[in-house]
This record gives sequence, structure tokens and C-alpha cells, in this order.
Amino acid sequence: MENKPNSQFRTLRYFHAVIFLLSLYLLPFYLLSYKAFTFTAVPLTPAVALQNLTRWPVTRKNRNLAVAEKKAFEVRVMEFFEGNASDSSCGLRFFMTWISTHKSLGEREMFAINSLFKFHPNGCLIIASTSLDSRIGDKILKPFLSKGLKVAAIAPDFGYLFRKTPALAWYKRLIQGNVNSGDVPLGQNLSNLIRLGLLYRFGGVYMDTDVIILKSFNGLNNVIGAQTSDRVTGNWTRLNNAVMIFDQGHPLLFEFIREFARTFDGNKWGHNGPYLVSRVARRNRNEYNFTVLPPAAFYPVDWMKIRSLFEGPKSLRHSKWVIDKLKELRRKSFALHLWNKQSRVLEIENGSIIQQIVLNTNLSQSFFIDSES
Repeated sequence: MENKPNSQFRTLRYFHAVIFLLSLYLLPFYLLSYKAFTFTAVPLTPAVALQNLTRWPVTRKNRNLAVAEKKAFEVRVMEFFEGNASDSSCGLRFFMTWISTHKSLGEREMFAINSLFKFHPNGCLIIASTSLDSRIGDKILKPFLSKGLKVAAIAPDFGYLFRKTPALAWYKRLIQGNVNSGDVPLGQNLSNLIRLGLLYRFGGVYMDTDVIILKSFNGLNNVIGAQTSDRVTGNWTRLNNAVMIFDQGHPLLFEFIREFARTFDGNKWGHNGPYLVSRVARRNRNEYNFTVLPPAAFYPVDWMKIRSLFEGPKSLRHSKWVIDKLKELRRKSFALHLWNKQSRVLEIENGSIIQQIVLNTNLSQSFFIDSES
């Protein structure tokens, strides 16, 4: 007869063997779910499906791309605008998108928002973002809210924004995994699409979070800015979508959206953004009512030369250039695109143009510098 310790030992070995075999059986299913294949009968929410497609956790880089699960998106937006319009406090409708986590929203972006309200104290700003549509987001925006300024972060609803447009079918294919998202971050490309949907549905002003406003946008209507122009003829050669001002339902916006859905390419930087608005505007330059403003309006300094605005004067000649350039910006430009990808690591030097702009808004330099933007 087998002694009791040996019997217990054998039972324990059997138990370990069963656990090991069970883990081997379940491992493939775990890996499939981790690798974001959707072999499941449980209906997926758009947010989870997007997570599966991009292999990005919704709680991280692309969390703001989820469809709003609170009160209906359009209701929240209209309540925000109409509620503020009741006391004539909503002079212009502004929109931004934020496709990263709330931790990434730094002093530079806060400075951009501050410049918006400096020249449009009666404006209303909606930031389309899931990460900021939260209690933490409310705390981040509290410095503006406490001053009575009108700003809200609302998670975007793709179904509403692109209803009855070609982009809705494209987005559904994306969710189903039938669109190659490519090498360019999907969030960046979807930001290009969201801004078009926001303007098409509501009308107003869209601006990137690295755009500093230098004067009021009042009087601008149905305009987009040229990034580059021909030195001889003065005709624009490329547009940019970092700043756009359009009426609700403008047909050019619909053409932008149609082009996005028809020609999406996730492997070419700018193809679904600046190059998209350029080729559509070129095809329809005589078709719809819109104006292309010269580069000085929104993009007075090319991305390759943006460093010059952060540098302090090195000589009397350089000092004169800084003074003249600052006067030119204040005279000709409505805004200044900082090209964050190139300028985010630059420090503001004493006497530089950026320092003068910062001081003009009654903020300290430390409010502006943020290497994580």
C-alpha cells in the first residue's frame, strides 16, 4: 500500500500537469487577443475595434479616438455653443484636436489656447479629445474656465461627424480591419479627418495646438492658408490644414472628406493632410467660394527656418532683423505655426522673436517651454 506522502506528491504532480496543459491550450487564444485579432462573438465597440486594428491600447496613444459614450456628442457640442451664445459670449467657434494622452498636453499647447482667448475673449473652443474629456482634463483646463473663458473637451463621435459622407463607409472598413493604416501614426491621419468633420458639421475655425494667434480672426470667412507660393507669380503652390475657417456644410469641406476616403494612404506623410487640401483646392479653385490666403497669414516662417524665431540677436545686424521681422509678423500675420516637430526641443533665447511674443501675452517663458509637446 502506497504511503500518504507519496500519494500527495503524485496528486500534486498531476495537478501541475493539468495546469501546464491547460495553459498551453489557452496560450494561443491569449496571444490572438493580445495581437488584436478579433476572433470573438462578442460585439466590439468602435474604440475596441480601433484598438485591435492599430495594436495601440485605447488607454494610451489613441484613447481619444474612441466614440463618446456619454451624452450624445452632437448634443454636448450644441449645448456648449448655444448655451454660451445665449449671453452673446460665443463670438467665434474654435476647434482643436488632441490625439495623445492628457499628460502630453504641455505649456506650449496651453500657450496656444491662451493666445486664442487673448484675441478672442468671447470665443468658444472645443477640443476634440477623449483623454481630455475627463475629470483630469477639466483640471487641466481649469485656468481658463476659472477666468470665465469658454472651453470644453469632448470626445469625438465618428458616426455623427461623417454621417451621409463617404468617410463613414471608410471608417467602418477601418474598424473591420479592411483598411491598411500604414506606417504614419493612425491618430495623426484621423486628426486630419476629424478637423474636416468638425468644420463640416458645425462651421468655425480649426487650428492646430502649435499655432499661436497674433491678431483677431474676425472678418475671415471660408479661407485656408498657403504654406508656400511661387516667388515670381505669387500663386500658391501648397496649402496647409493647420488653420482653416469655413462655414457649416461648405461644399469644399465635403470634397476634402470625399478625397480622404477615396485616396487614403497611410504610408505617405502629409498625403491625407496638407497635400490633400492642396490637390482638392487646385481642382476646385473656380468651383466653390473660398479664399486662399498667402503664406504670411498663417505660415510666415517655413518649418526649415523656424529656429530663427527662437534665437536671440547675435549682432547689431541680427538685432535689426529681429525687430523688423517682429514688426512684419504683427503687420501681416494672423497666426504663427510653430512646426512643433522641428521646434519643440528649441529653447527661447533672450531677445528672440518668440520671447517678445510670449511677453506680449503677459506670460512667463516657463509657461511656453515644454519638450514633451
